[in-house]
Amino acid sequence: MIRLVLLASLCATSLCAQSLTDSLRDRIAARVGALPGASAGVYYRDLGSGETLAWNADSSFHAASTMKVPVMIEYFRGIDDGRFSSGDRVTLANRFASIVDGSPYALDAGDDSDSALYQRVGQEVTVRELVKRMITRSSNLATNAVIELVGAQRAHATAHALGATTMMVRRGVEDNLAFRAGLNNTTSARDLGALFEAIAMGRAASDSSTRAMLDILERQEFNDGIPAGLPPGTRVAHKTGWITGITHDAALVRPAGRPPFVLVVLTKGIPDETVAQRLIADIARLVWAQASAAHHDR
Repeated sequence: MIRLVLLASLCATSLCAQSLTDSLRDRIAARVGALPGASAGVYYRDLGSGETLAWNADSSFHAASTMKVPVMIEYFRGIDDGRFSSGDRVTLANRFASIVDGSPYALDAGDDSDSALYQRVGQEVTVRELVKRMITRSSNLATNAVIELVGAQRAHATAHALGATTMMVRRGVEDNLAFRAGLNNTTSARDLGALFEAIAMGRAASDSSTRAMLDILERQEFNDGIPAGLPPGTRVAHKTGWITGITHDAALVRPAGRPPFVLVVLTKGIPDETVAQRLIADIARLVWAQASAAHHDR
């Protein structure tokens, strides 16, 4: 009788949790497979139980704007070690040097999700505001200005130190010479998951900088991906990314009354951004159901 009770207890915990994870993996595969030509990478980790699902999580994707996360982290680490101060200001310029040959290039306001910032070119702007716009509005102009300050190589090194061991942070955005040369920023779902876990666990920066980063990430204005698949009011600190045929979302989800979880969904091969966003939201919905079931079983 004791043996039977013990076996039942095991089934109610680790064995049944594994069964739930396997079922979730199958449902994610079926949902992605319903879109001809689509590819996806998914990484999920419950920060309370440690339960993890990795589905194509090590596949490399063009990072698009998700590379702005390690740039933000490097800025706040610079605040922590005194390289920068929260009141630093820079004169905003729209002229950058290609990593290929140093030739100048400028960004097109029409291709930027934060076109209003271009009206302030030539004016002084606080770096903190640029960092916020880089995340919440995914401003390309703000991103390149911040990268000039923190350095792409330092952001790359920090990402690797925090566990994003295959991520490549090479350059700012819209460096077309570099793009044609194949010198792109890349990531995997697992890499982005490592960065969000480092933020959540306080390993990415100091306590005050961690709170500031989470506040910025929670103010994200583009919420048609992961947040759209979660119950209204769920706290989500996340960063989106998109270019033609590529749509991503990476998040720390903080449900009320239980531990947070990390979820990253990277997609490519989906020409219609709305279709890709719906896929990401559906995967978030599946993960939420899994996380909720696992929590109630504990």
